[in-house]
Amino acid sequence: MSALTLLLIRFAYLAILWIFVLAAVSVIRSDMFGARMPASGPGKAKAGKQPKAAKQQPTRRRGSPTHVLVVQGTNAGERAELDERPILIGRGNDAAIRLDDDYVSTRHARIAQSGDQWFVEDLGSTNGTYVGSARISQPTTLTLGAQVRIGKTILELRK
Repeated sequence: MSALTLLLIRFAYLAILWIFVLAAVSVIRSDMFGARMPASGPGKAKAGKQPKAAKQQPTRRRGSPTHVLVVQGTNAGERAELDERPILIGRGNDAAIRLDDDYVSTRHARIAQSGDQWFVEDLGSTNGTYVGSARISQPTTLTLGAQVRIGKTILELRK
């Protein structure tokens, strides 16, 4: 092989190593500090300007879920009441449902209401969020009794 070919192979190898190192640092950073959240997104009001409908107490339909319950896992029995605010699930201290599970990210998933339906959304977790046996990649509608698996923990919407 010529000296030029060996030099190009060395540079390619060095570039691949740096890409790997940067990817590893990115994963560690997101697991330690949480995924970056957009400043404003759909369904979020601008700071200080809430729509009039959001200020009113939400009316619950008969048969709609009232809380999320951990049914299986190390935190079995823990629950969070459903109101107009999204419920954050993860290992972080800011989570409404804090899970002590090695397969759960700091900010793993969020359960939020839109209209009269509840949705679960994966927040870029490493191991994913499952509704039933299907891994979700976008906000997914939850029905009463639907099982959400996060790591080794199973949660359900109950009334």
